[in-house]
Amino acid sequence: MNLKRAPGDSPIPDALGRVLQAIADQVGGEKVDRVWIFPPLIRGRKEWGLVAVSGMTPEAERRTLYTVRYSGELTGTGSSLDFGITVEGEAPPDRLPRVMDGVVRRSDLQLGEAREVVIRGDVEKLGALVREYGGGDEPHSPEGEP
Repeated sequence: MNLKRAPGDSPIPDALGRVLQAIADQVGGEKVDRVWIFPPLIRGRKEWGLVAVSGMTPEAERRTLYTVRYSGELTGTGSSLDFGITVEGEAPPDRLPRVMDGVVRRSDLQLGEAREVVIRGDVEKLGALVREYGGGDEPHSPEGEP
């Protein structure tokens, strides 16, 4: 199977941005500690990817690990994107980088090294990351307002 790995080759350039926006909305940007973005796998008009998130918990010595697997396809009428956010469990924050290394080593997809982005609950920093990957264009105003 011939898979490309360059994000610029994406048939759905805003896929990661949309996934990151969903993370911000569902997990809460103020709870996001770190994000690991694995290089997408691309074949023709299809794309698959994995994003992992370390979420802050009330106990400072623990983090919740979330994973988001997504798949998308460019169709004749636009694009489709499916993803799901899964809670994997909790761990001390210093163990999560080793967990990410294990994910890469154990994967049969040969994911490649993830880009790690430290957020530490900074909603603006997460918003900038969402925009960097093509998501969160302009805030939507309530219906009927300009």
